[in-house]
Amino acid sequence: MLQERIEGKWIDSFVETFRLCDVKEGEVCAILSETQSRPVIVHLAELALLRLGAKPFHVVLPTPKQTAPAPVRSTGASDAIQNLDPVIAALGSTGFVADCTVEGLLHAPELPAILKGGTRVLMVSNEHPELLERTAPTPDLEARVKTGIKMLRDAKEMRVTSPAGTDLTVNVEKAPAGGGWGYTKRGGTITHWPGGLCLCFPAPGSVNGTVVMDTGDVNLTFKRYVDSPITLTVENDFVTQIDGDGVDANLFRSYIAAWGDREAYAVSHVGWGMNPGARWDAMAAYDKRDYNGTEMRAFAGNFLYSTGANEVAGRHTLGHFDLPMRNHTISLDGMVVVQDGALQGELT
Repeated sequence: MLQERIEGKWIDSFVETFRLCDVKEGEVCAILSETQSRPVIVHLAELALLRLGAKPFHVVLPTPKQTAPAPVRSTGASDAIQNLDPVIAALGSTGFVADCTVEGLLHAPELPAILKGGTRVLMVSNEHPELLERTAPTPDLEARVKTGIKMLRDAKEMRVTSPAGTDLTVNVEKAPAGGGWGYTKRGGTITHWPGGLCLCFPAPGSVNGTVVMDTGDVNLTFKRYVDSPITLTVENDFVTQIDGDGVDANLFRSYIAAWGDREAYAVSHVGWGMNPGARWDAMAAYDKRDYNGTEMRAFAGNFLYSTGANEVAGRHTLGHFDLPMRNHTISLDGMVVVQDGALQGELT
């Protein structure tokens, strides 16, 4: 069991990451948390900002009452702010926000209003500090992620295949593409730590084919490696059939049905991981309470298929799966960017 205490090396890691976010001496910075936030992360953020000479203040909110029909895990869509205008105004008027909420602001409904103020937001994933230390961002990752994002933006079609049976076609011509490398220096933007991901949000009716989660692939909602294959039939964005005989397929069917929402079956985003410091096998070394799973989204060469909310397609739901898979081949307009789970060409 890892201990959650302040370690000098973890303060150093936060300092270096905040420095990459261009935090300056004298800059007013907000630390956003909630009552269920991991205390050590909040404390490390404060100490790092003070060491940099910044002027931090805390915004602490009560974790809201549960209203969802099933446990909500690892969505990036915090509901802690509850549309409170004074909180939005406070965050938007600062130079930098260290987001230490449980789920994070990445897909929170208040995020556009916060970013409109010009602040920089770093979503610190709800991980044990050891993991954050191990996956701290480095400047060399930025250029490669930007190359991948450009490839996505220039492409018309993504094709994804695997030896296990995945054969998926995605029209990405009208799909906003983005990603992150673990830090941001530009006002009005958000990123997350750990970083290293290229993805896009397909427009309506853009995704068709079959996705096969093979043994060893990951369901991040459950923090679980898949023991037996799950086959998803996707028609015009929606999972229309879930095949598989094991516990994993049964869990998938049960959880996604619990939302009572057709949009929970739809595609949210698709993309691939870019971070060579993130590891597929790392989840096996952590207790579930110590692990939020952002590393799994980012390990180099994974294919990330996600279900749930997609604002580009006009779909909104709290039901969400992030499903990082190994051994897939991803091509953009016929050009292979990931071959059997390994990054290719300029992405390496």
